[in-house]
Amino acid sequence: MMKTNEAIMAFSQSEKIKSALIWATQLSDVLIALAEADKPGAEKIIKTLVGMISNEISVAQKAAPHDNWQEAEKDMNTARVMLNSGVANECGYHLTQALSKVTSVGQQSMSQLVEEGLL
Repeated sequence: MMKTNEAIMAFSQSEKIKSALIWATQLSDVLIALAEADKPGAEKIIKTLVGMISNEISVAQKAAPHDNWQEAEKDMNTARVMLNSGVANECGYHLTQALSKVTSVGQQSMSQLVEEGLL
């Protein structure tokens, strides 16, 4: 069980990171449909976004330690490898896996906050 302040931070961070992961997943889907000439620029944008999300997950891990943050980071690293390897179409799966882990952190922290009467 997390400390109350950690549960608050975990809940807040998870909501922010979930939104960003949804955006990144949607962008990776759009990338597949782009003309070849447009793909390099789109890939740069997605790589930047994935890097920013990874940084936010690292911050969340420090503020509210949870095993799922580390698992989400692994998924983000795999997504980054897919992007850097030229198989961006495989990136979305790993972003979705990270989303699942982040959602789990959010659910657990929310449940704790509800039990404590804070939500």
